[in-house]
Amino acid sequence: MNGHFARLDQARFPEFAPGTVWLVGAGPGAPGLISVLGYHALGQADVIVHDALVGDGVLDWANPSAEIVHAGKRGGKPSPAQADITIRLIAWAREGKRVLRLKGGDPFMFGRGGEEGAALRRAGIAFRIVPGITSGIGGLAYAGIPATHRDTNHAVIFLTGHDEAGEVPQSVDWSAIATAAPVLVMFMALKHLGSIAEKLMAAGRSESDPLAIVSNATLPEQSVIKATLGEASALAHENLPTPAIVVCGPVVDLGETLNWYGAAERENRLG
Repeated sequence: MNGHFARLDQARFPEFAPGTVWLVGAGPGAPGLISVLGYHALGQADVIVHDALVGDGVLDWANPSAEIVHAGKRGGKPSPAQADITIRLIAWAREGKRVLRLKGGDPFMFGRGGEEGAALRRAGIAFRIVPGITSGIGGLAYAGIPATHRDTNHAVIFLTGHDEAGEVPQSVDWSAIATAAPVLVMFMALKHLGSIAEKLMAAGRSESDPLAIVSNATLPEQSVIKATLGEASALAHENLPTPAIVVCGPVVDLGETLNWYGAAERENRLG
């Protein structure tokens, strides 16, 4: 393996041109889960605008001369307005800087990447999307929970647990979602988990459905709490660590067999 990564020094990566913006997914937490193209962007960027879910380990690989800007959004805490973030991305690009918008998970999975990309297009700024591993798949994998399995489900639904105002999304058809797929993966759902569970059960979802809450996924401090959908309201009142991804459905039980992320694996913070 000696020199294996040195091969990347000669790789013909796409040019990160001055005056452009790259929207990059940093993955679910562990630095080693960022893509090679995302790693390349970190080393080239003049400005890196990152959210609250991007860990220090990822930023350790940034261009030493880059300006690092925290633009994180966490529920219930002061955070920059999305419009202001977008305005700054455009302004930096117009100054001729290479601008990296670094997001936890994937830019297009509840990450506002679509909104930012559309604003950049309207402003005439060239941009590139670099997908990332979403916690709804990669985070669950570190708990030994597959999003799909041939013996349990041929469909999965990803949904957010709160809207822009921080409330339970009103635009979600909970009656349809409740029984549309055997597996539900919920992002940012911990705050309203009790209310969401009640809506799902009222629409026909079984209270005995297995449920898991994976906190700090892919990091050494990862924790997994397993319960049932009927017990979700009680869990919601506990002080559970965040960020967390919630999964409901038969795949949760597979975590007993597929759990691989043990003490030895946690010793390496790269993943």
